[in-house]
Amino acid sequence: MSSVNPNPLPLVFEQKRGRVKPPRHLADLSADERTAAAEAMGEPAYRVKQVAQHYYGRLERDPAAMTDLPAASRDRIVEHLLPTLLNPVRTMEADKGTTVKSLWKLFDGALVESVLMRYTDRATICVSSQAGCGMACPFCATGQGGLERNMSTAEIVDQVVDAAGRMARGEVAGGPGRLSNVVFMGMGEPMANYKAVIGAVRRMVAPAPDGLGMSARNITVSTVGLVPRMKQLADEGIPVTLALSLHAPDDELRNELVPINTRWSVAEAVEAAWEYAQKTKRRVSIEYAMIKDINDQAWRADLLGDVLQSYGDWGWVHVNLIPLNPTPGSMWTASRPEDEREFVRRLIAKGIPTTVRDTRGSDIDGACGQLAAAE
Repeated sequence: MSSVNPNPLPLVFEQKRGRVKPPRHLADLSADERTAAAEAMGEPAYRVKQVAQHYYGRLERDPAAMTDLPAASRDRIVEHLLPTLLNPVRTMEADKGTTVKSLWKLFDGALVESVLMRYTDRATICVSSQAGCGMACPFCATGQGGLERNMSTAEIVDQVVDAAGRMARGEVAGGPGRLSNVVFMGMGEPMANYKAVIGAVRRMVAPAPDGLGMSARNITVSTVGLVPRMKQLADEGIPVTLALSLHAPDDELRNELVPINTRWSVAEAVEAAWEYAQKTKRRVSIEYAMIKDINDQAWRADLLGDVLQSYGDWGWVHVNLIPLNPTPGSMWTASRPEDEREFVRRLIAKGIPTTVRDTRGSDIDGACGQLAAAE
């Protein structure tokens, strides 16, 4: 029997904020909508393409830099197509400037976070897809605040454009570079905002001037196990990496750690992940937060290995163990190093590729949602 509170917080699916939509932005528009936007401004269609080239191709938002637009209408065109979506509230750095955590205020006052992490071989932006989260996982700072609202496609994309621009301009320690990876592991449950998330992914992979030209293989979309959406993602034809946040191999514990498990069980979530790997030929990542004396027992490592191995050993899955980044006053804390090592050893003995995530930003309110909650 686990020591977790047997009565987890109820799922908070209802948005707290009204249905007022964010300002319409270039990144929200389809090809036909771009043409309509140009007509509404009384401008030729190629004007929108010019703005798109600046935004996606040059990572530029400043009207003054868009000298190919007519000076008399430049500000008006940019205002219509590139309204400000992310207002900086606070920026914190760690790891000698290679980790940059940003707190943003959206148009309606909602707060979201993004984290840019530079490594020797890549640069990754961790983006939010919702303001808050309705999944109510008790060890997660974001989940305890409930769901504020879904973010728009453009609000998601703008986090990526901001990070790519910082890298290109050399504003992150290490000099100018390129943003290579995007992970949907910030605030929110991406699959609960499916339409906007897929729209954002399509903008990321489309070549300029229609998008950022990133590789779908360098984009990771996480989920706590919304099975119908996992199945839908497998049919999108976009080979992103799927990450299933499992956190427990048995329903008894997972019902408490990840309350959505009472709707779709461990077996159903893992089955959907396996089907995704089968259809896309992309290896799935199993995310597993290591929580001291809760889910880090050696027998649970054995059980996790058995569950994953039951689908075959053709390398369809990889386990990513995450040392829990605790929040102030929380009963939850990271596993002991020796328990973490034994967990890894047992999974590898079962033939399951396993790594421990490199922790970043622990000294700057690193846990997802922690900075927003403090603000």
